[in-house]
Amino acid sequence: MSARLIAADEPAVFEVVAGTDRSPFVLICDHAGRRVPRALGSLGLPAAELDRHIAWDIGAAALARKLAERLGAWLILQNYSRLVIDCNRPRTSPDSIVRQSEDTLVPGNHDVSPDEAELRAAEIFEPYHARIRSELDARSAAGRATALLFVHSFTPVFRGVARPWHAAVLYNDDARLAKALLAGLRREPDLTIGENEPYAASPLTDYGLIQHAEARGLPYVELEIRQDLLADDRGQNVWAERLARLLNESSVFPT
Repeated sequence: MSARLIAADEPAVFEVVAGTDRSPFVLICDHAGRRVPRALGSLGLPAAELDRHIAWDIGAAALARKLAERLGAWLILQNYSRLVIDCNRPRTSPDSIVRQSEDTLVPGNHDVSPDEAELRAAEIFEPYHARIRSELDARSAAGRATALLFVHSFTPVFRGVARPWHAAVLYNDDARLAKALLAGLRREPDLTIGENEPYAASPLTDYGLIQHAEARGLPYVELEIRQDLLADDRGQNVWAERLARLLNESSVFPT
C-alpha cells in the first residue's frame, strides 16, 4: 500500500454545508457516501455490493441535505464507505473495519494490518471527527445553543424479515431530544415508530452520539428512516418537512 490512502485527486473525506447563526441544530451524516479509495480497489467486492446498505445509508445524505436546508442547520457528510472504516463505531469495535457485513464477506478487510487500519483511521475517521469537534468547540465558545441530529437509514427487510417501523429514534443515556421527537412522531397518523429499534445506541456501537453529544452534555437524537421511504425526491421531502416541523416544535435545547 502507498504511504497515502486517499489520492490528491480523489474526493474530500467530508463535505460541510454551512448553516445559519439562528439554528441550534447540527446535523451529522456518518454514512452518506459509498466511495472506496482507489488504493483499496473495490475491497474485493462486486460493484453491486457497494450499492447496498452494507456500504452506506441509502437516502440518508439526501434527507440530511433537505432537513438541514429547512432547519438552517450546519451539516457534515462523510463521503467514504463504512466498509473502509465505520465513522459511527469506536476504533476498538470489531465493526470498525468489518470482515463480514450482514451475510457478505469483505475480502479486502480480511488481512488488514494494524498499520493499514491506522492509515484508514488517520485519513478518514480522525479528520472527519476533528471537523465535528472544531465546529462544536466554536459554537461553545460563542455561547450558541446546540442540539445534534445523527441521520441514518435502515433496510425495509433484514435477512428475510420485514421491519414494521417507518422510522426510529435512538439514544443512550440522554433522552431529552429523542423523547420529545418520539412523542411528536407518534402523534403523526399512520406511522409506526421504533424506540431504540431496530438498533439500540450504546458506547460499544455508537461513536458520535457518545463523544460529540453525551460527553458535552448536548441534547441529541439519532434518526433512522426506512430506506424505501427515502427512495425518491418526494419521500425525502415528506420526511424532511415532517422532521423539521417536529424538531422546531421541540423545546429541548441547552439553557
